[in-house]
Order: sequence, then structure tokens, then C-alpha cells
Amino acid sequence: MSVITISRGSFSGGKMLAQCLSKELGYRCVDREVIVERAAAHGVSQDELRDAMQKPPTFMERIQHKKYLYLVLIQAALIEEVRTGKAVYHGNAGHLLLKGGPHILRVRIIAPMELRVKMAQDRLKLGQDEALDYIARMDQDRRKWTQYLYGVDWSDSANYDIVLNLEYMDISGACQAVSTLARQRCFDFTPCCQAAMDDLALASQVRRELALHDSTSHVEVEVTAKGSAVRIAGSVSNMWEVEEVRLIAAAVPGVETLDLDELASPSRS
Repeated sequence: MSVITISRGSFSGGKMLAQCLSKELGYRCVDREVIVERAAAHGVSQDELRDAMQKPPTFMERIQHKKYLYLVLIQAALIEEVRTGKAVYHGNAGHLLLKGGPHILRVRIIAPMELRVKMAQDRLKLGQDEALDYIARMDQDRRKWTQYLYGVDWSDSANYDIVLNLEYMDISGACQAVSTLARQRCFDFTPCCQAAMDDLALASQVRRELALHDSTSHVEVEVTAKGSAVRIAGSVSNMWEVEEVRLIAAAVPGVETLDLDELASPSRS
């Protein structure tokens, strides 16, 4: 069976829905903290990784490529976590972080503000106005994050397979609706889906190694894979950097052939 991603605003019931689906379908429930812990194993701060998953990069972060590194690590960690299917992830933009892989079940859940405020008050011990302000800030950060990184509207229903409104539906009903959809043949995790996920995983591993290596950490690239063949596109400063990219990418387990024809440098143009 497939991978399910749940997109939601803060205190909209996404965690409860994910837990219900995990029990109903026998899927692993994956949250932000699981991804942060896996990504932090590469020597970066967990707090900075959490921040990178919520807020768009500042001007200085764009210059220093820090946010790029964090997001590369987060994407690779998420792909590794759900690679074999039968997983439900509730966190910011999971469907976008997994873009380019197999067709996953993309769910968005929305809830009335009254419900969200009450949940925020209960969990964070806030007053009503404080809870409203907190939710508004979090929603704005997520909207800016997805718009900056992916050029999409976080709330656009066209980016999801199903949108559920909890105004009248409870979590149990939402869980049943998603479970029924997940069992449809179009969401079967077939061998072709597994191959596509493996390709996505290899591409993310190459991108991660390039982002972690001192000589290529400033090079922001797009990486795709098909089987053991990897293509890298982007811009570098000189031919020395092209060769560094080649050496680092070729050392990643699973890479057999490299296509760097779309890796542009001034001396190659």
C-alpha cells in the first residue's frame, strides 16, 4: 500500500488523523520529530532543522546556503523513512518533499478556527487572543515557506487528492474516508512505485552528499536518478567544481553512470 502525506495548519487534527490511519491501515506513523532526528545524525542542530521546516530562509541564510543544506537533509531523511511504503507522514509539505517519486496519497485537513484555538489553548496553555496570534503566525510561515521553496499555494486544493473539512466530520469519519481511498488500486505500492521511490532516494542521497561536502556545499543542484544512472543539473563556478561534483556523486553507493551535461560553468558555456 501507498504512502500518505497529511498537510494541515497548526492544531487542525493532523496528528490525530495520522494516528488513526496508522492503526486502521497498519502503516507506520511518521512525524516531524522522526525526520529531524534522522537528519540531525549528519551533524546539524535539531532546532535549526525544525526551524527550516517551518520558515522561509532569511537573506543571510540564502547567502550562506544553510537553509538549502537543512532542506536537503530533511528531504533525504523523509524519503528514507517512507521508502518502502505503508507509511503516513504528518508534517509540513510532505507531498512536496516527495515530489518526483511515485504517486502518493496527498491529504489536506482543515478545521474551524474555534476548534483550532481551543486545541492550542489546551495544549500550550494560552489565552484566546494568544492562541489566535500563534495560529496566524504559524499559518503565515507555512504559506510563505511553500511559496518560496516550491512556488505553490499551500492551501490550493489542486495540490491534494482529497481535502477534508472537520467542521461537521470528526476524526473517525475522516479516517474512514482516507482509509477507503488508500485501498483503491490507483494507490497500490506496485513494483513500479517502489522503483520510482528508489530512484528518488538515490537522487536525494547524491544531493545530500554534495550539500555536506565542504567543496560543494555552496552548489545548489537538482538531481534525478533512473536506476543507477544519475543526472545533475545546476550552476557551478568553474571546471574544478564540476570535477568535485563528479567525484563526490560517483562515490555514492548505487551510482554507476553520471550525466553532468546540464551542470553549467562559465568555462563550459
